[in-house]
Amino acid sequence: MTLNAVTDGFIHALAQRLGAGAVRETTDSYLTEPRGRFQGSGRVIAPASVEEVATVVRACAEAGVGIVPYGGGTGLVGGQMQEGGAAPVILSLERMNRIRDVRADENVLVAEAGCILADIQAVAQGVERLFPLSLASEGSARIGGLLATNAGGLNVLRYGSARAQCLGLEVVTADGAIWHGLTRLRKDNTGYDLRDLMIGSEGTLGIITAAALKLMPVPAREGTAFFAISSPQAALELLALAGKLIGEGISAFEMMHRQGFDFLREAGFDMRWPLEPMPEWGVLIDVGLPEGLEPEAALERLFEAAVEADLAYDGVIAQNEAQRADLWAIRETIPEANRRIGSVSSHDISLPLSRIPEFIEVAGPKLRDIADFRINCFGHLGDGNLHYNVFPAEGKTRADYESLRGDVKRCVHDLVRAMEGSVSAEHGIGRLKVADLERYGDPVKLAMMRAIKDALDPKGILNPGAVLRAG
Repeated sequence: MTLNAVTDGFIHALAQRLGAGAVRETTDSYLTEPRGRFQGSGRVIAPASVEEVATVVRACAEAGVGIVPYGGGTGLVGGQMQEGGAAPVILSLERMNRIRDVRADENVLVAEAGCILADIQAVAQGVERLFPLSLASEGSARIGGLLATNAGGLNVLRYGSARAQCLGLEVVTADGAIWHGLTRLRKDNTGYDLRDLMIGSEGTLGIITAAALKLMPVPAREGTAFFAISSPQAALELLALAGKLIGEGISAFEMMHRQGFDFLREAGFDMRWPLEPMPEWGVLIDVGLPEGLEPEAALERLFEAAVEADLAYDGVIAQNEAQRADLWAIRETIPEANRRIGSVSSHDISLPLSRIPEFIEVAGPKLRDIADFRINCFGHLGDGNLHYNVFPAEGKTRADYESLRGDVKRCVHDLVRAMEGSVSAEHGIGRLKVADLERYGDPVKLAMMRAIKDALDPKGILNPGAVLRAG
């Protein structure tokens, strides 16, 4: 179906039904994404309730106007904006920002889709609980978008991705019906799991308007350490050793290359470095333990065992919250340093754990056969997710390599596929990776996805062109 462009008359009619507060000025913040690779179009409507979302969707379905759901705008694959085609309604969930219910006795919090992740974390903390989804953009990312993309973040190793932290959803379907699926149940086998279908669908099957989220006990004691290691293989063996000595107390296990530290300096960030000089490879380990166990002692035992096994040769264990914050600031600021440097091509990939050292060893030389690139490899080693980003040589810009961007991406993704990995680990497909999904995806899976899309959104109005190419 060919969609129609949103018009002034259409927006005026919606404003009369929803109130003037629903119409937002279409500023650049709604039309650009963090890396500046997409320029969107459309008009912004911000409903204040699920009923108002349903009203907007029904109007768009009747008029044949596309809808692009918009959360915090932090996505990196262009799923939150449409570039080209008939200008859509940009459906912002920013006004749907209420916490509807908190049940500490059930470890459940019900939040509307526009709630900012950091605010949800703060509400959970207020009832002595933890909402463990955590990522660098948590001060602006909204829970609806995080669920729609099945965001991962720093604590996947222990708590799982966004999907694992959600019990139920409220969703507006493509015809404007409301699915009241905000169950707080931990077990419910009554038919198809529509929650899991909607999570990760990037707004192409329905619009998430609220979610019932799992809360967790707050660890009694937390600790953080940074270890200098010799190689990615050593990091992998250290992860196994940490699992043996600390078990499920490991919350995060982040591997970083020295290029990331160099970029922080080059981008002008004033960091408190744990070691000087910083190592070629390092791991950041975070643990959360119950009452009676001391994280500093556990990390010290791990470091001693790692040195004895020739896996680590130096390290720092944080002695207070300020030192913990300084260590985490390094990891969490690397993405911003990357943005300031400007990548030629960035890759959010996952690999079987055992193939990660081989991938890193092979990919670098292959890319440097193409051009004189710098590579910043870092990520969540515990769940196999690497951010493998390729940058210009010092003194050059990404514009100098624009003609090679496709070659770089193909080189990385072909190698990922050969090693049984995924070209999209936690950021989704959006519009940036539609061609990659077509190239690397299983044909039967793609056919099933298309059948689901056609069944649930026959007019193709929900986030047209995201995940699957517009028909």
